Order: sequence, then C-alpha cells, then structure tokens
Amino acid sequence: MDRPAWAPEGVDMSRPSPARMYDALLGGSHNFEVDRQAAEAGKALVPDLPRLALSNRAFLRRAVRFLVDSGVRQFLDIGSGIPTAGNVHEVAQAIDPECRVLYADIDPVAVAHARAILRGNDRAAAIEADLREPANLLEQARETGIIDFEQPVGVLLIAVLHLMADEFDPVGKVDALYDAVPVGSHVAISHLTSATRPDDAAKLVENSANVSRIGLQFRSRPAITALFGKWELIEPGVVELPLWHPESDRDQHEAPGRSLGLAGMGRKV
Repeated sequence: MDRPAWAPEGVDMSRPSPARMYDALLGGSHNFEVDRQAAEAGKALVPDLPRLALSNRAFLRRAVRFLVDSGVRQFLDIGSGIPTAGNVHEVAQAIDPECRVLYADIDPVAVAHARAILRGNDRAAAIEADLREPANLLEQARETGIIDFEQPVGVLLIAVLHLMADEFDPVGKVDALYDAVPVGSHVAISHLTSATRPDDAAKLVENSANVSRIGLQFRSRPAITALFGKWELIEPGVVELPLWHPESDRDQHEAPGRSLGLAGMGRKV
C-alpha cells in the first residue's frame, strides 16, 4: 500500500481512523482506502450517515459564530480531525482576524494536514495530543503561546467524547478543561446518541466494535447532558444537532426526531 505524499511517515494505513472516516463521510480526500471502506460499511447499515456528518459540521460552524458573537476570541478544538472547508479558524477569523485557534488531535494525519494548511497563519496551530491525558494536552497548548489561559476560551469537543468509553471518565476530562480556563469560557459538545434511533445506533455500535474496531459510544440524552459536568448549560440545552440555534434551512441536514447526534453548549460562570 503506497503512502500518499500528505501522510506522515509511520502512520498505520491498515486500520481506520475516526478522523479520516469523518473526512471520507464529508467527501474529503485525506483518507485511506481502509477509512473509505469503513465509512461505506457504516453507510450500508445507516444510509443517511453522511447527513449526520454534515449536520455535525454545521453545528460546529454555528457554535463558533455564537462564541465569537459572545466575545470569545480564542478556541481550543480538541479532536479536531482532518481540516476541511469551514474549519474553526476560517469561520472565526472571517468574523475577526484577531481570533486565535489551536487544533488538537490524536491522529498524526489530522495534525500534519492541519499544520500544512495553517502555514503562514501566526494565529493558528495544531498539536498532537490525547484528551484522555488532559494535563499533557493543556501543557502542550500553553507551550504554543496560541491560547492565553487568562482570557476566555472556547473549548470545542465536537464528535470526540463518543470515542471515549466510560472507563476513561469523560466527565472528569471535561471537568479538567473547566478547571483550566477562566470565567467566561465556554464548551461546545456534540455526541452520538441512542435517544432517537436506538436500532440504527445499535447497528453502528456493533459495526464499530467488530468491523472498524473504533468502539463508538452512543449515549442517552441524560448521559450526554451529564458530560457538561461543572459547566452551566446554555439554552436550549442538549438537543438534536439541527435544533441547536439553527441559522437557516441549509442547516437542516437531518429531519427533527431523526438526528443521531445531540449537541449543546455550556459556560463557566
């Protein structure tokens, strides 16, 4: 299997990656055949899976615009994945060029590609870090100088916590981020859910365990709400992806009652 020029040396091309599968579902080109096969296997079980990916991406854009409108000017995007059109830095800096963005991901392909597209942008950077080790992640974030932890931070946990099993204490990891940022900071979370379509969720859980070997966690609405921990939820709370502060009909990639994702935002007060 030939390694593409954009893929870093040593990357495992034999196993699918959540970041690269998401890129494939969005129609991106920075993925491997194994990622495309895994994405197609998911689509064979749940044909509207690409709509979920688009819906999640639309939530990210709305969340960033909401935060900029709320006065936030720096963003820590954890589990950022492969940068595609509508990246956090593109959305935020289009509103205010002074916005600063730090991407963090465990996938070296995602980080390498992020660094390539950010070359020349002194207000954005990318680090390879693991949310399961928040102390290390935060230390790396401070070392970049991109994020000023004395000023409000927009923490983005978009489609990442459903990759973390309960044994890794996801609530505790989100609480650790809360403790690291000042009052006025916010967290945005999107997460796969079993609340709306339990049968389809079960199919994807089985597929992720036995085919892609990624291990997705489809959580209930109460369990996803609990992930906000110390953060104070902003209205309308935890809702289906298209229902969180929709801006236009273009955000309605999934019909109400059909979304396999829930989302919300909290603030530190």
